[in-house]
Amino acid sequence: MPTVRAGEIELDYERSGSGPPLFLIMGMSGTALTWGEPFLELLRRDFEVIVYDHRGVGVSSPLTEAITITQLAEDASALLSALELDSAHVLGISMGGMIGQELALKHPGQVRTLALGCTYCGGPDATEGPPWVLQRLSEGMMSGDRELALRTAWEVNVSNTMAQDAIAYAAFLAISEQRAVAVPVIMAQLQACVAHDTSARLHELTVPTLVIHGTDDLMLPVENGRQIASLIPGSKLEIFDGVGHLFFWERPERAAELVRSHAAVPA
Repeated sequence: MPTVRAGEIELDYERSGSGPPLFLIMGMSGTALTWGEPFLELLRRDFEVIVYDHRGVGVSSPLTEAITITQLAEDASALLSALELDSAHVLGISMGGMIGQELALKHPGQVRTLALGCTYCGGPDATEGPPWVLQRLSEGMMSGDRELALRTAWEVNVSNTMAQDAIAYAAFLAISEQRAVAVPVIMAQLQACVAHDTSARLHELTVPTLVIHGTDDLMLPVENGRQIASLIPGSKLEIFDGVGHLFFWERPERAAELVRSHAAVPA
């Protein structure tokens, strides 16, 4: 993937497909590859798809200090400008959805439409995942057993049904092995997510917003999606029954169709 100067750092990115620009913002511990080819290929039919790696990931600039969601949103804004895009449709998932919220609040002119998947807005009414989920993830990461860490990450990020899909897990494993994210970077991203809170500002958003969430999301329970949708005027909420955190892995066709319809791209 090529790199471009985005503010004071370098970010790696990829542009593919044709149509209006769709800017994808990945979540914690993910990479530009984590979107998965099935989902990306569906999006490329209707959009010029832009994916990138956050600082500390891939060949983007190293992460050398603590980071905030606001800083990551500024990275995203700077990347859009560096790619000479005045604006784009934006899809952010998990931590990327938090970044998308800040991007739309701070730089609304850069966001044509906003889709927020499996994310949360922080604040006193946010719903945390079960404590055992973070404990399992931490134990996996700190075990020194990469296979155990990846298997654990897979199982807590998808529904029980999807977790048993050997073909899907093999694809997830191949992507994870191709581009790993260092544990210190993941921990810095986690701290940024913990500190995130846009709950008192989401009412300011005027950009058309779609919220997507799965009922079996263990990382960020579905109540968070409902809360976000209730706080953003005119937003639309789509709930995927029986689907985990990585809804775009479990329902790529439906997820891509929702993004296309929300962006009002002709069929």
